[in-house]
Amino acid sequence: MRILGIAVAMLLVTSIAAKTSFSQSMLRPSDSKTVTRGSLIYQQHCSSCHGKNLEGAPSWRLRLPNGKLPAPPHDESGHTWHHSDKILFSLTKQGPTKIIGGDYKSDMPGFDKILTDDQIIEVLSYIKSRWPKEIQKRHNLLNDRSR
Repeated sequence: MRILGIAVAMLLVTSIAAKTSFSQSMLRPSDSKTVTRGSLIYQQHCSSCHGKNLEGAPSWRLRLPNGKLPAPPHDESGHTWHHSDKILFSLTKQGPTKIIGGDYKSDMPGFDKILTDDQIIEVLSYIKSRWPKEIQKRHNLLNDRSR
C-alpha cells in the first residue's frame, strides 16, 4: 500500500511541476551569478535545518519521536540528487507534505509564498553546484530520462 502511495505521489509531483512556471528542467549549477544568489538564499532559508554545508541533520534517516524525519543532507551523501529538477522544484515550492500527501508529515514548509520560482531555481542550482561532477552527470542523465 505504501508503494502505491509513493507512486501516486510521484505522478502528482510530475503533474504539479508541469503546471508551474518552471518550464526549464535543467538547473544552472555552472552559472556563477545564479549559484551566488542561491547560496545566499540557502543560508537564509535552508541552512538552519539542512546544514550550513548541506550536511543535513544528525541521524537524518531515523524518525523522531513525533514520527517525522530530520532534514536530509543536500550534499552527495543524501538522496536529493536522486530526484529530477522538476520534482525538486515541486517539493521545494509546495512542501513535501502537500506533494506526498496522505499521512506524510514534514517540518519543511512549501516556499511558494516565501521565494519566487527564480529564487527556488537559484537555491537548487547552488545545491547542485556543490555535488561532485560525477554526481552532477548522473543527475543530468536522470533529468534526461524524466522528460
